[in-house]
Amino acid sequence: MKVIMSMMVGGLVASAGMGSAQTTAEARAAAEQRQSRYQIGVMERVLEGAVEHGASEMRSRWQTVMQTEMLILDNARVRGFRLEGYGVFFDVIVPSVEGTLAWSFRVLDQNDLGLNSALQAIKAYVAAAGNADLEQALKRIELQVDPTILARAASPSAGSGARNAVGSAASTGADKAPADPILSDPLETFRTEVKQALMDAMLDHSSSLGIGPAEWLTVAARRNEDRPQLAPADSDARTVFIRVRGSDLLAFLARQISREEALKRMEVRVF
Repeated sequence: MKVIMSMMVGGLVASAGMGSAQTTAEARAAAEQRQSRYQIGVMERVLEGAVEHGASEMRSRWQTVMQTEMLILDNARVRGFRLEGYGVFFDVIVPSVEGTLAWSFRVLDQNDLGLNSALQAIKAYVAAAGNADLEQALKRIELQVDPTILARAASPSAGSGARNAVGSAASTGADKAPADPILSDPLETFRTEVKQALMDAMLDHSSSLGIGPAEWLTVAARRNEDRPQLAPADSDARTVFIRVRGSDLLAFLARQISREEALKRMEVRVF
């Protein structure tokens, strides 16, 4: 009888020990999961800041070229996930960019066709009306328009004459500075600025994510698709897919490879 009682007591003690060990393991796993979610949340805010930095660089270039502000309609939004057996994935929603009056003019008339005549017609109407308020309104519009367009509107023949004059500075193009690519394709310029900012953030701020050598850190950035139901589909919206292998990321963090080499090893695709 004593032997049986001893065996029962021993079994209860062993069961209690196993239960305690299991509870400790579960608590440790839960703590690790909370820490992982926290670090992913930190990286979400870092990537949001990277998008804002890219937008700031774009805004600065636009203001330098056009002497006018650029409107950023909303904020970046980022959601991160840890995918078992793959690594960490971040979905980045990039805000839409919309220019002020100068950009609107360029979108409607990229080659300035019709803009000169429109300005001439407005000026003629204002001059005939003799209304001081209209004159002030026209001046405010002129301040927002590209000065080169205003010059052609004020003197349509002067520009063509200068271009056709033999040996003139206009004909040789010696004094013409190269145009910023932002003028020909502002959306692509914005995409490039944001892409570079995201790549830098992935290298500089991802060490706490605990990405293994065989895993990937991936960012998919796409433009905000929220729009009214009756609005046309945005067929130009594309997704920039950026990823870096964990082994390359660890090599960069250990200073075994340079930043330039790490950037070269990052995979960048556009869909």
